[in-house]
Amino acid sequence: MATKHTLPKGGFNFDNYIRNNTLETKGTRPPKATSTGTTIVGVIFKDGIVLGADTRATEGPIVADKNCEKIHYIAPNIYCCGAGTAADTEFTTNLISSQMELHRLSTGRQSRVVTAMTLLKQMLFKYQGHIGAALVLGGFDPTGPNLYTVYPHGSTDKLPYVTMGSGSLAAMSVFESRWTPNMSREAAIEIVKDAIEAGIFNDLGSGSNVDVCVIEKDKTDYLRNYGRPNERGVKEQSYRYPRGTTAILKESITKFVDVSDGDAMDISL
Repeated sequence: MATKHTLPKGGFNFDNYIRNNTLETKGTRPPKATSTGTTIVGVIFKDGIVLGADTRATEGPIVADKNCEKIHYIAPNIYCCGAGTAADTEFTTNLISSQMELHRLSTGRQSRVVTAMTLLKQMLFKYQGHIGAALVLGGFDPTGPNLYTVYPHGSTDKLPYVTMGSGSLAAMSVFESRWTPNMSREAAIEIVKDAIEAGIFNDLGSGSNVDVCVIEKDKTDYLRNYGRPNERGVKEQSYRYPRGTTAILKESITKFVDVSDGDAMDISL
């Protein structure tokens, strides 16, 4: 006797809504989106690529590192800016850099940017976004300058100028208003510096200094702390005040440890 199968009815299923509502009434909090807390950018100019990043690392509301490195080495002609979880960006780029080195030794050819991009997107897609690495990948290979963004879930874009991170909107406003095709090296570095500084001054997750990496056909220049917009100035006056300036209204001292006389500890051998 043949089993009769009934097709499910069309329309929306609200079972998950009922489940989620029940979980919330029991005190379970819904998941929150994680802010990347970074400004990273890239731009193509006449003779190559310029990448830029800020140098602030955060742990929630705490500034954990004022001068960290967010531009990671992939190959001699390829570098990658990372936003998101610091450990994820660092170890992901290290792993792909190792694979690119083995690929160069195997083929005897210069690394292609699209190869690094494919390795990155396949790895990130495999982990379904649980590796929090949002990347700006740039380099110069036999096909010319190439610039990509790689999102944590594995999707990619190929554009002449890109921004990522929590300060990306402020940085993009600089590119949208000032970018032109076939820019000079100096103009490209300046627009990248200004884009990162826009993120630094308009996003609390970005801050400190500006790192820049210039990749051309036969050379790569890593300009560490190229911009220092937050230099600490000299205080205009002394803020030291003599003892007694602020009155003490009440003083209370509580002893939590009772010290009693006893036998001295034997320290003889």
